Amino acid sequence: MKAGGMMDFASLLKSKNIHVKEIPKGGPDLRKQWEHHFAGHLSEKEKRAIYLRDRGGCCGFLWHVFSYGKRKCLKGEEANKAFNEAEKRCCYVFYQHSDDAFLLENASALTAADFAGEIDVYVVDQKFAWTYVITHETGWLGPYFSRKEEQESNK
Repeated sequence: MKAGGMMDFASLLKSKNIHVKEIPKGGPDLRKQWEHHFAGHLSEKEKRAIYLRDRGGCCGFLWHVFSYGKRKCLKGEEANKAFNEAEKRCCYVFYQHSDDAFLLENASALTAADFAGEIDVYVVDQKFAWTYVITHETGWLGPYFSRKEEQESNK
């Protein structure tokens, strides 16, 4: 999350006529759903090996499924372009290390640029068909964009 906090981010989105509904304490459930949809093909052993979750004092990150090459994705500017072009009627926004989350409706105006300064944030459409992730390592690792059906068609 950026220094200005979630309220600044919500205000930015509202200024673009995006309806923002806060989901207090929704982060844990959305992280579980995200893991199921985008890392569900991995065994528990594989998930531990890539530090997908917090463990033993080490900070885990769901986006490690991409940085460790365990799921097909677009990276960097290609990811930004794919996200900008994705259909975004309704989507969820949640963070790796916060329990707060948002449901965005009428979100077609949402762009990658809206996430400038955000870190470890996940955007996913309401059906978990695609995801866009900004990491705290952006510029080195990420951003990432992945579609669920692309992975499933490569099995």
